Amino acid sequence: MFDKTSSGAFGRIFEALCRRLLWAALALALLVPPALAQAGNPSGLPLPRFASTRSEPINVRVGPGQKYDIAWTYLQSGIPVEIVQEFDTWRKVRDVDGDEGWIHQNLLAGTRAGYVTPLIANGEIALRASQSDESGTRARLGAGLKVTISECDGTWCQVSATGQPGSVYSGYLRQEELWGVYPDEVFD
Repeated sequence: MFDKTSSGAFGRIFEALCRRLLWAALALALLVPPALAQAGNPSGLPLPRFASTRSEPINVRVGPGQKYDIAWTYLQSGIPVEIVQEFDTWRKVRDVDGDEGWIHQNLLAGTRAGYVTPLIANGEIALRASQSDESGTRARLGAGLKVTISECDGTWCQVSATGQPGSVYSGYLRQEELWGVYPDEVFD
């Protein structure tokens, strides 16, 4: 009923179709990983991102769960951390020194905080009255001082810093001199 010629032509067409489908699937697979990476986060939020500790004390663990040993403990709230990975309800965080550990999501807040990181080693930076290097200086902030970040426009961040007991200074710092925000990041 079927001659060899017609089944050979059918076979070649089928093989060509399979090859095209395979190449199309491969091309599609190359486009999917960024979407899957986002969908793979339990929170659905981008990684990495900055957050801060919610309460005190907070145990930072060597793995994502209470069965893991405690690596260190944060003794105060409001410490800025960078969330670099997620597993279920646990977040792997990195601190300003580059140390990494796991914290339960309920112990983190979306409040933005950061550390003053002057471009000049051991230097101080001026807390400006407005978003300009020519504006008045409200305070001089030393390296490592923790600040609360209200908003950033990609160049300047509005911050507040606590000085001597009872004194709070508010103003603007260059975004590049803060650890706790990404270059060119904008938020309010």
